[in-house]
Amino acid sequence: MSCWQTIQDYGLRSLGLGERLLPRSDFTLCQQFTLIGSGMLWNIYFGLLALLLGFFLATAVALGKAAPNPLIRKPSEWFIFLFRGSPLFIQFFLAYQAFVLLPRNGIEINLGFVELTAQTRWLTKAWAGALIVLFLNTSAYAGEIFYGALRSVPKGELEAADAYGLSGWAKFRRITWPTMLRLAWPSYTNEAIFLFHATALVFFSGFPAWQQMGDALYYANYFADKTFNPFVPYPIFAGYFIVLTLCVITLFSYINRRLNRHLPAAQRRRLRIRPQVIR
Repeated sequence: MSCWQTIQDYGLRSLGLGERLLPRSDFTLCQQFTLIGSGMLWNIYFGLLALLLGFFLATAVALGKAAPNPLIRKPSEWFIFLFRGSPLFIQFFLAYQAFVLLPRNGIEINLGFVELTAQTRWLTKAWAGALIVLFLNTSAYAGEIFYGALRSVPKGELEAADAYGLSGWAKFRRITWPTMLRLAWPSYTNEAIFLFHATALVFFSGFPAWQQMGDALYYANYFADKTFNPFVPYPIFAGYFIVLTLCVITLFSYINRRLNRHLPAAQRRRLRIRPQVIR
């Protein structure tokens, strides 16, 4: 079988397209690159959606934590404390147990956006349950980043906005929010990188892969078990994440330049990538 034929057969296997059976023997580098790359589609799915949805929740949480009203401030503070204070893997475990065991025992819980019942079994799938956990986790970390940037907005800019007659939503949209993003963006870039790395933990969580069509680590682990040689599939897996990290850095650097385009070159904040090995 040629490499091109392998790509056609297994390139979209993680999405349920193409060959259903995995290769059993005589594994080639092309097969490993193709299948692990196919699994990366799920890692990108988890990271991209969690990042996009978490951005808006993080902004709301940051504003809530900065609110003078304790009825708004305290829930935001506890949300950030809960998800930043507990390990991500434990959050995966507890969420899965809640989505599975509580409806099974007749305990129905209304989460606001969905009610946990026997009919909401789709939440136990990785594409939904794991995404929710990653979304809440990154929202807490990003919310703290945005809150720190919100408090660092220069008072002179806010006073100038008041002098020009801006108030309320107009003041927030034109002055506070852009300045907050500009100050928070370097740290938020590191959070985005870590989020994509954290998608690898979905493989170890209780959320099952759908019909054995898992993420990149699922296929890397499969080849490592079959060949008894982890030094080929795992470096391939790491290489894909390095490429993904470079893409994130490139995109976020472009956005950072756009956010700072009005400043003199000497005052523009440059991105400093600091990978977080341990959360």
